Amino acid sequence: MDGVSAPTKKAPTGHVALVGAGPGDPDLLTVRAARLLAQAEVVFVDRLVGAGVMELVAASAEIVPVGKSKGEHSVPQDEIHRRMIEAAKAGKRVVRLKGGDPFIFGRGGEELEALRAAGIEVEVVPGISSALGCAAAAQIPLTHRDMAQAVTFVTGHAALGAEPDLDWNALARSNQTVVVFMGVGTADTIAARLVAAGRDPATPVAVIENGTRANEISAFGALGNVADVIYSAGINGPALLIIGEVVALAQPRQTAAPPGKAEKQNLSSLWEMLS
Repeated sequence: MDGVSAPTKKAPTGHVALVGAGPGDPDLLTVRAARLLAQAEVVFVDRLVGAGVMELVAASAEIVPVGKSKGEHSVPQDEIHRRMIEAAKAGKRVVRLKGGDPFIFGRGGEELEALRAAGIEVEVVPGISSALGCAAAAQIPLTHRDMAQAVTFVTGHAALGAEPDLDWNALARSNQTVVVFMGVGTADTIAARLVAAGRDPATPVAVIENGTRANEISAFGALGNVADVIYSAGINGPALLIIGEVVALAQPRQTAAPPGKAEKQNLSSLWEMLS
C-alpha cells in the first residue's frame, strides 16, 4: 500500500553466550570459550564447572552460581532464564557457563528457547562432552571397528523412586557402547534391566567421577557387579558409566605428573599468549 512501509523485524536486545566448559580440565576448553570468559561481565555458572576453568573468568566479572545437585535445585530453571534475560537487557556481556557441552543433557536447549523468546541474541560455544573427555582420558574408544559400531548417550537421572525411561532392548544389543550420564544412583537398576534384556553381565564397565581432573576416580568391572564397583571405589557421583566391550581397552589416566615433567603453564600466561 502506498505510503505505508513494511513492518520491520525488531532487532534482538542483549546477548548471551551459552558456553560449554568441558569435563573439567581447563586445557580442554576451546579458545573461543576462554576469550568469552575473559571478556565476561556476568557469568551464570553450573556446579560441575572445573575450578581451573573458573580461573579464566575476568576478575571483574560477577559470578552467579546456579548449579543443581541431586534432589536440590537451588535456583529453579525459570529463575535462571529470568536472571540471564535481565542481565542481557541491561547491556552486560553475559556468559552461561555449563559443564560439558550445553546441548548434551545440559538443558541448553531450554535456555536457548527462553532467550530467543525474550528477543535476546544467543551464541552457542560447544564444549567437550564429559562422555568424550572421560573416555579419552581413560583411552576408551567409544567406537571400534571390531567391538562397537555405535555409541548411545542416555541419562540415568530419574525422579526420586523412579527408574530411567529407556529402551532397554535397544540398549542391550551387542556391538555398541552405552554411555550413561548421571547414572550412579540408578546403576544397579540400569544393569539389571540391561541384563534382563539380553546384555551379557560380563560386559566391561567403567565408572568415572571427576573425569580429566586431578581428583578423578576411575573404577572398572563388569555390568553384573557395577553397584559393587561404585561402592568399592567410593564414588558418590555425579559420574559417568561407560558400558561395552571397548572398556577392556582402557588405560586409566595417570593424574600425577611423571618425575621431571615440566609444570603446567600458568593459565593467565596461556591466555595472554592466545589474546
